[in-house]
Amino acid sequence: MEYMIRHMLKEDIQQVQKVARKSWYSTYENIIPLAIQDSFLQSAYSDESMERRLANSYLFVAESDEQVIGFANFSPLKEDGEIELGSIYLDPDYQGAGVGSALLQKGISTIEGIQDIYINVEKDNLIGKTFYVAKGFKQVAEFDDPFEGHNLKTIRMVLTL
Repeated sequence: MEYMIRHMLKEDIQQVQKVARKSWYSTYENIIPLAIQDSFLQSAYSDESMERRLANSYLFVAESDEQVIGFANFSPLKEDGEIELGSIYLDPDYQGAGVGSALLQKGISTIEGIQDIYINVEKDNLIGKTFYVAKGFKQVAEFDDPFEGHNLKTIRMVLTL
């Protein structure tokens, strides 16, 4: 499979929203109730929210055959070289093909000055945890995370470059 990684454009918003929904429904099916997923996706991936993200953070998409198949969202870099990987989601049909790794690497190679990348991952998200551990992330904390009225067990991880 051929794909390319590039900066996200405003024209990509609808496709990114579609990938987010498909990825969330697949990943959190037995972890987060569907109504809570829907509520979160509606607010976090609204057109307005996505436009704010485009203006204020680093967004990269993976594209294959002119379709967005994944994306990564990095926060602005802090003065001490810390950055937050707020999301990295793939269409489940493309997991395991190196796309997630390429999105992570694009952020690392594009955003100057990164020293530490932080990520929060739900404890029961085995696919996500396995991916981050394989990339060298280390667990630094575990905490309860009230999420839209549902309590999540969240793991905070860091990758030091």
